[in-house]
Amino acid sequence: MSAATPIPYHPSVEQPRTDEAAIHAQMLATFAKIQKTTLGDYGRAVRGVHAKAHGLLTGRLDVLDGLPPELAQGLFERPGSYEAVLRFSTNPGDILDDSVSTPRGLALKIVGVEGERLEGSEGTTQDFVMANAPAFTAADDAAFLKSLKLLAATTDTPQVFKKAFSAVLRGVESALESIGTKSPTLISLGGHPETHLLGETFYSQVPLRWGAYVAKVAVAPVSPELTALTGASLNVNGRPDGLREAVTAFFAEHEAVWELRAQLRTDEETMPVEDASKPWPEDESPYVAVARLRVPRQAAWSEAAVRAIDEGLAFNPWHALAAHRPLGAIMRARRAAYPASARFRAERNGCPIHEPGGRGPSGA
Repeated sequence: MSAATPIPYHPSVEQPRTDEAAIHAQMLATFAKIQKTTLGDYGRAVRGVHAKAHGLLTGRLDVLDGLPPELAQGLFERPGSYEAVLRFSTNPGDILDDSVSTPRGLALKIVGVEGERLEGSEGTTQDFVMANAPAFTAADDAAFLKSLKLLAATTDTPQVFKKAFSAVLRGVESALESIGTKSPTLISLGGHPETHLLGETFYSQVPLRWGAYVAKVAVAPVSPELTALTGASLNVNGRPDGLREAVTAFFAEHEAVWELRAQLRTDEETMPVEDASKPWPEDESPYVAVARLRVPRQAAWSEAAVRAIDEGLAFNPWHALAAHRPLGAIMRARRAAYPASARFRAERNGCPIHEPGGRGPSGA
């Protein structure tokens, strides 16, 4: 099969292991440990991962016209405009000062999507859960469980130690990047460069069905005001919520435009489904724009948005059309873990979590 030809989806692209139920049970227990610890610290329940939000926004997703057949799949089958909800975050399960510099996330919820849905996926939403690296830090759920246990063990570590450790890791990571390499492990532990959040490109990291095919997705900045922030240094020392302040300042002055892009799977060897730690080579299959995401000037942080989005919504890639079924071990683990995280928040906070047009909490 040529590199330019997308590989058709077939259920056999997934190869679940026999021990996954046991791994998922341990993950649920570990998430519960993190959430119980932070509940005691804050007096309210927060997400087990990506607990701290830096921007809560609404906008529109416009599906592009004239897409080729292999890209015009599922939600993107025909041109249309949809309400979009965005939550920018960083990945720890505790709420840290931003000088503890960790990977960034973007959870995107598209509202009003019609079509056949996955079993248990209520409402009319399509969620994409993304982070600012093209591949996941762990190959599968078993490897992710090890890192999750480390997060749980360090959740209550005093921030003064986390800040010092983060500064050391940033120094090491900077040295690595100066010779043309990166360490996803160092970045995930607190060595992320201190840069502006809004200049990042965010990736699904792990694949999903793309109708008749398989793809990964990305959200990349395209408006000049955003691209100017890519790699831009941002000093957050002494500013516990420096990232949030920067996002708020940006949207007070500017609108933002991103492209939502798809990378079709074209090679079985170089583009694995079950190993989430392997980036798919972009020289073999580039990310191609399928929609534009426009977010107008607005208050990027408010009490009303906290209630409606941060507390009132859950984001989960399994809130999806059947045409965009999540694939691979990491996605199957999320199907188990995310609803439990959302239920914990809903029950402890007495705040109902509902999918627009649906029932009950089923995301993180």
